[in-house]
Amino acid sequence: MSALAELSPDLVWAHFDELTRIARPPGEEEAARAHVLRWAAGNGFESAADAAGNAVVRVPATSGREGAPAVVLQAHLDMVCERDPDSLFDPRAGRLDVVVDGDWVRASGTTLGADNGIGVAAALAAAEDEDVAHGPLELLFTVSEEQGLVGAKTLDPALVSGRLLVNLDGTSDSSITIGCAGSAHTFARLGLEPEAPPDGWTALELSVSGARGGHSGADIVRGRANAIKVLGRVLAETFERSTSRLALLEGGVSRNALPREARAVIVLEREEGFRDAAAAAFATVREQFSGSDDGLALAVEPTAAEPAAAEETTQRALALLAVLPSGVVAMSPELPGTVETSTSLNVATTEGNVLTLASMSRSANAPALDETVAGIEAAARLAGAEVEVVRSYPPWRPGLESSLLATVRTTFARLFGAEPGLEVVHGGLECAILGDKLPGAEMISLGPEVVGPHAPGERLRISSTQRFYRLLGALLDELSS
Repeated sequence: MSALAELSPDLVWAHFDELTRIARPPGEEEAARAHVLRWAAGNGFESAADAAGNAVVRVPATSGREGAPAVVLQAHLDMVCERDPDSLFDPRAGRLDVVVDGDWVRASGTTLGADNGIGVAAALAAAEDEDVAHGPLELLFTVSEEQGLVGAKTLDPALVSGRLLVNLDGTSDSSITIGCAGSAHTFARLGLEPEAPPDGWTALELSVSGARGGHSGADIVRGRANAIKVLGRVLAETFERSTSRLALLEGGVSRNALPREARAVIVLEREEGFRDAAAAAFATVREQFSGSDDGLALAVEPTAAEPAAAEETTQRALALLAVLPSGVVAMSPELPGTVETSTSLNVATTEGNVLTLASMSRSANAPALDETVAGIEAAARLAGAEVEVVRSYPPWRPGLESSLLATVRTTFARLFGAEPGLEVVHGGLECAILGDKLPGAEMISLGPEVVGPHAPGERLRISSTQRFYRLLGALLDELSS
């Protein structure tokens, strides 16, 4: 029996349980989309998909609500697939070990996929729940959200007619999300021009593991260790004592997740004293991140020698790695305690003799985002690297005068006896794109409490899911009355 079988609301948890068995990494949502379309056909609902793989399910109004405006319930099908190295489970293969732990649902050793599986589940549940009164619904399921909102960017607007849109990718049952930061990606590419090491040189592999990770937007304020930056610091400090040459650097798995692991291969003339120097440098890092990343570990192991960059090129690579910012850049002057601008070095790769350092920068302030990106470009050029900038999406500006927002605020206060918070999140939401795709649309974002998305340990609060679904049902009732 599923661990979720006894939870309420049963329709929501039943749908979420089914999704936990489906592999749905970004760009590979075929099985999840097929699941949703089979469900639609089984319920007699019309459905359609566009060339990008986004799907819509059209749900008729409940009796007496046919004249109400159509409401779009929107969620994304994909999930970040992270796992601990020794985990027996793998979300990329649809293998999750779902556990109920008090008021929380989590997955052993992997991400859970509550981001955004719980939104998909809530939309499916609301459509077939006889206790939820609603007008015409359009359930919009997008793809590749976790890879730069690709599905939303490539959405065929003809799929959607509604102009009241409720995004179900929120992470708090006490607040309504009304805006989000915009983002840009930078790719600094440095040619290593590797050459065979001199005879007698030693090759070592250094690896950093055990960083806590998390969402590179939502968790950036927590000051967690970045495994790529940690490894770069160790390499830089040992370089000053024992000159080495860089053969390979790689780390991170997702452009919007804080890197949890990184590894490098170096060659050096003398190994004597190197391990002690590396241990000393790493001890300083561990002290810095004590309390946030107590699981940090460094391993140094012999490996096969391979071509490596020259000393001067290695020095430039390590300097670039050191100077690339990763963390909070500025807090919001208007919303105390809210991050306005940040940047995170998320992925390092060495392919075809080129070291690529990929960063994601975010800001709710468009000029501040431009300034941050310009700084990264300047740093890359000073190091002799080529740099590419990819603008991902603009900020989603709050629509404080929205009638949809007014309705959800009134509904929330009636249900829970308190005014909801209003927040602008420091992460990407598809509303930033959908507002342009669907002219005139009014949008809000709702969701239950999800802690630690994008890293193993992600968990979903059960009581919060109940509140979220109750609010969603009441809102659909109110909008169709």
